[in-house]
Amino acid sequence: MAEAHPVGFRWVMKAKERGATIIHVDPRFSRTSALADIWVPMRAGGDIAFLGGLIRHIIENNLFFRDYVVHFTNASCILREDFRDAEEGATGVFSGWNGEQCGYDRKSWLYQNHPALSFPERDLTLQHPRCVLQTLRRHFARYTPEMVEKICGIPPALFHKVADALVAASGPDKSAAICYALGWTQHSKGVQIIRTAAILQLLLGNIGRPGGGILALRGHASIQGSTDIPTLYDTLPGYLPMPRGDGTETTLRDYLARHTRPTGLWNNFPAYFISLLKAYYGKNATAENDFGYNWLPKITTNHSYFEYLYDMADGKMEGMFMMGQNPAVAAANSRFERTSLSKLKWLVVREMVEIEAVAFWRDSPEIQRDELRAEDIETEVFLFPAAGHAEKEGAFTQTQRMLQWRQKAVDPPGDARSEAWFMHQLALRLIAKAKQSNDPLDEPLRALDWWYPEDESGDPKMEAVLAEINGWYTNPQARSVAGGADPGGNDGIVFGVDHSGNPHHGPQVDGYPRLKSDGSTASGCWIYSGVLGPDKINKANSRNSKDYLGHGWGFVWPGDRRIIYNRASASPTGEPWSDRKKLIWWDGAQKKWTGIDNPDFPLEKSPAFRPTGNESGLDGIAGDAPFMLQEDGLGWLYVPSGLQDGPMPTHYEPLESPVHNALYSRDTNPAVHWFTRQENRFAPPGDPRFPFVLTTYRLTEHHTAGGMSRYLPHLAELQPELFAEMSPELAVELKIGNGDHISIVSLRGAIEARALVSRRIRPLHLNGKTVHQIAMPFHFGSAGPVKGGTTNDLIPISGEPNVTIMEAKALTCNIVPGRLPRGPAFEDWLDKYVPKGGPPNLHPEQPAAGAPCARAGGGHGLEGKIDNR
Repeated sequence: MAEAHPVGFRWVMKAKERGATIIHVDPRFSRTSALADIWVPMRAGGDIAFLGGLIRHIIENNLFFRDYVVHFTNASCILREDFRDAEEGATGVFSGWNGEQCGYDRKSWLYQNHPALSFPERDLTLQHPRCVLQTLRRHFARYTPEMVEKICGIPPALFHKVADALVAASGPDKSAAICYALGWTQHSKGVQIIRTAAILQLLLGNIGRPGGGILALRGHASIQGSTDIPTLYDTLPGYLPMPRGDGTETTLRDYLARHTRPTGLWNNFPAYFISLLKAYYGKNATAENDFGYNWLPKITTNHSYFEYLYDMADGKMEGMFMMGQNPAVAAANSRFERTSLSKLKWLVVREMVEIEAVAFWRDSPEIQRDELRAEDIETEVFLFPAAGHAEKEGAFTQTQRMLQWRQKAVDPPGDARSEAWFMHQLALRLIAKAKQSNDPLDEPLRALDWWYPEDESGDPKMEAVLAEINGWYTNPQARSVAGGADPGGNDGIVFGVDHSGNPHHGPQVDGYPRLKSDGSTASGCWIYSGVLGPDKINKANSRNSKDYLGHGWGFVWPGDRRIIYNRASASPTGEPWSDRKKLIWWDGAQKKWTGIDNPDFPLEKSPAFRPTGNESGLDGIAGDAPFMLQEDGLGWLYVPSGLQDGPMPTHYEPLESPVHNALYSRDTNPAVHWFTRQENRFAPPGDPRFPFVLTTYRLTEHHTAGGMSRYLPHLAELQPELFAEMSPELAVELKIGNGDHISIVSLRGAIEARALVSRRIRPLHLNGKTVHQIAMPFHFGSAGPVKGGTTNDLIPISGEPNVTIMEAKALTCNIVPGRLPRGPAFEDWLDKYVPKGGPPNLHPEQPAAGAPCARAGGGHGLEGKIDNR
């Protein structure tokens, strides 16, 4: 964190100054480790085993926050009799597995007698053998400190030191936070790693309370924003799933029936979704045409980037727009990525500099080695100069869910334009072209409500876009009143006319509870509603902090609640757990929730309220059930619905590993997507050709693929060359000196780097075997003032089952002293270490090309190939 998020890390140091204990878990000793109280070196990919060991320690020693766990989590919920754990027979596979389809039938994971998850049967004594806590106890029973050492290389004494520190920092008057970044997400079981952390924090009572939580440290300023209003293929703004095109969601009624939950906040799903359709299509979206549902694209398979990449490689894709990314450096198996780009007919890139994805056709390792010839590449590349972040206005959404507005400092130079300008002007041209067409395929373009007013440069006014995201009443004649909107004046209206000067919409809504499913409201993202309400104040632009939570500075979704699920900060009966950690509480005299933060709970719902089992929506949530996004209102220690690869986290080895799984007969995550292809092979477990573990990381001086840092002389001078960190023991074994040139090889390719021999990375001892790890930054490429090998050339393409992210933080490699051969000699050299022959599926658990798990994935919206309802 000190290296990748140095500004945020200052608050960690302030906490340490006030007595907080800092624990850093990382394969390498970094600047964060140097400032931590405890450093825990571990093997990359062993995170679930380590966290699972902590969970076992807490349950077996009765160290969990009992009142919190009993009332606020699903620990007491009873599971079905036909559920089978991955522990049974140590198979590593849960009940419902279908090997032919490479997916789970998840019906057996549900609560007993409650397929809808509302009003589950519970045993508040936590003694029922099929209650979640007892199931969790059995699941992690073998994750002992000794097993953690076998898998992770963490000695039991160090493990107990961490466990004691974490427990000591949790309770009624204490709390602990967990911070993570791509070191947890970029794994073949990345979602389940974070789930394990959630279980740990729920057991300790560290969710929904000040100083607690799980903080995702994002890669740059608005990664949170790019999932809230997504650049993902399977979700719509506000985490609404994309409709399916498989025949199960043909009509709006089908879609809403599938995704509307009986109880909890998702019972209002129709209001969120139909308000989004009204934002897209305006007056063209009516009840008679299902509010334009048929115009919305539908998911027919995995439409992730990796699928498009394979289509590109096979000549099935003509062109691509590339904005804000550089797959020639930043994406998995970058060598294959660059080769695939050469199969396109056209490529549009918006960038501030000529990155590798622009120059691949004339200046790349493949050109230098004669693997590609510039005269044979037909791809026409269009480079559009892009504005930098200081040259445009808009909002960032950071890891706290906070929207912060930024003003434009200077105009962009020359022909450089913002993304908003580009997309706006492109849309105007496409819509004009569609209006000249009678093709039914163009109807969605003709139906778009592209109303945005422009500034003098042709940019859409970004506060007008924010107003649409917040949402408004669709009737231009409506006026804002306390309970909603009535016909009348124009108070509460912002940007009320379109670019032609015509009245466009009514007053702003003042939060997501106002959204309706009858077409009377529009909102571009329901969770952001309230950021620019009828008071006409852009709260993202507020800079007047009034308390330690920062109210008055920016806007935090939902409803400017600084700590989400904050009902959990008060006891089941509504009093603060302690005076030191009070946040919100029940005011019995006023009969409402009050406190320092905005309550993330129905304001007038008494802690004593208990539903009868016949209620719907938030009326079905008990007064002591803080997690109102869930149907049962509880924090899920066990996930009965929604995940593709298991209701409880399970240790699987990385797809490439130097060892077999010490816990289960199954080595790898059964539901993972391998993207099997000859150019994307995986080494089998313990392959002697690739004995070393490789993990990647980020330097303070560089940013992601380097397009914003390697071209700046002062940063390039600070970190001018690619290197690989290795231990002195490994350097002696391989006869490598500090600063020597070395070649790093995987089944995908080879790159060259300098050796950085350092005690910052150390050998690990796993079940009697010494395992060496190396660590490499990933910022270098073949363009710009400083050049270097592209580390992601070594990374395989794979897809975690839930979000299709690649495994970049744990793989195997070989290290060869000396430099790589130049030119065509490279291929002969590589063939010595990575022979071309053999099948594409070398790993014994990897499906053959064409099998269901070989490519197609699930994702948020697709919800897998096998349904559980």
